[in-house]
Amino acid sequence: MNKVKGYKKLILRDLGDGLILRRGSRNDADALAEFNAKIHSDDGPEQPDERIAAWSRDLAEKPHPTFKPGDFTIVENTSTGEIVSSLNLISQTWTYAGIPFGVGRPELVGTLPEYRNLGLIRAQFDVIHKWSDDRGELVQAITGIPYYYRQFEYEMGLSLGGGRIGYKPHVPKLKEDEQEPYQIRPAEVSDLDLIADLYQQAGERYLINCLRDKTTWRYELDGKSDRNINRELLRVIETNDGILVGYLAHGASTWGPTMIAVNYEIIPEHSWASVTPSVVRYLYRTGESFAKTEDKGDDFSGFGFWLGTDHPVYQVMKDRLPRIRNPYAWFIRVPNLPDFLQHIKPALDQRLENSAFNGHTGELKITFYRSGLRLSFQAGHLQQVELWKPEPQGHSGEAAFPDLTFTQLLFGYRTLDELDYAYADCWKKDDEAYGLLNALFPKIPSNIWPIS
Repeated sequence: MNKVKGYKKLILRDLGDGLILRRGSRNDADALAEFNAKIHSDDGPEQPDERIAAWSRDLAEKPHPTFKPGDFTIVENTSTGEIVSSLNLISQTWTYAGIPFGVGRPELVGTLPEYRNLGLIRAQFDVIHKWSDDRGELVQAITGIPYYYRQFEYEMGLSLGGGRIGYKPHVPKLKEDEQEPYQIRPAEVSDLDLIADLYQQAGERYLINCLRDKTTWRYELDGKSDRNINRELLRVIETNDGILVGYLAHGASTWGPTMIAVNYEIIPEHSWASVTPSVVRYLYRTGESFAKTEDKGDDFSGFGFWLGTDHPVYQVMKDRLPRIRNPYAWFIRVPNLPDFLQHIKPALDQRLENSAFNGHTGELKITFYRSGLRLSFQAGHLQQVELWKPEPQGHSGEAAFPDLTFTQLLFGYRTLDELDYAYADCWKKDDEAYGLLNALFPKIPSNIWPIS
């Protein structure tokens, strides 16, 4: 980076050995794009990923609804000006059973090979965790390679992606002389209110959902560069009379040999069974066209819906979507469990009211072996949540969750029985603890379309 006015103000820490940790700026756009394109390329640094470069450049240069260039952290070699490590924090708002909470999303985490194992990522996570806390964000969430982020107090505790795929023989065919009943066209600014309403409606079927305001929807429509890896194409579905019935979001390129929809919703007055065949024909036709442009030719073979583990389209297209791709997982960090549990108290109280524990008074002590929680209930309401040190032994209390596995239960990712089966040191003391935990934390699907 060329030293610019105010450069010293960007510096956060001197890391020694000629390395500094600083904030990014708009002037870093080119260097960050080059760095991230090499570090995050699936084909290795010799073949930089232009789509990653475009995403990085967009974050550094373009207006973004929740991000500014200073939300990048950069470790710089001061003798060469080279970026040797970097990551960023993309703030957003998610909901838990309809209750909004702030989330900090770390992304584009990478270090040059020769600078790894020096604690550079840890130093940057310390910074962005502080930023996230200062912003009032109760959770941090990141997608990434297996295990790695466990080092920074994260647990794989929330479904990520997953969906179903069909192939050419599964594309529904129009009958002879039958007209396509629904048309699909590019969304326009005037369509965004309907899209926002349908998206909000769909969020009610999930435990965790990512909120989008008008600015965010406008950003999704036309705020990203064409090559941005996170760019999705917004499409609206309408009858032949021009009546809007739903929307669709799919990739700006094929995903391997398939064209994938990452969002798909229709208004309640229309049938999924009626609309979906037109959507499938559109996806397959569009995928074929994209594949030719991308020089994939005959490699294109299918269509899919990346809508998590549960969605109405799976019910009306079961046999036409034979390949099931199981979800991966988000890494989730909840730095202050008492604060988060108090924040979602209305949802927990509602669950108690709808269970056999309506009107329950008592307490539940949960051990994590080196720490724990005490939950107090009064007349069916969560009265207090506080940190608790398991005494006299680490395995004291009414239920146990080793390490950070409680996160999986909290976010509806695993049931108590599933955790009990997977971890020998996860247990519940008696029927009351078992019933109370199941009432408070049922397994509920989530499908996060995050802000990128």
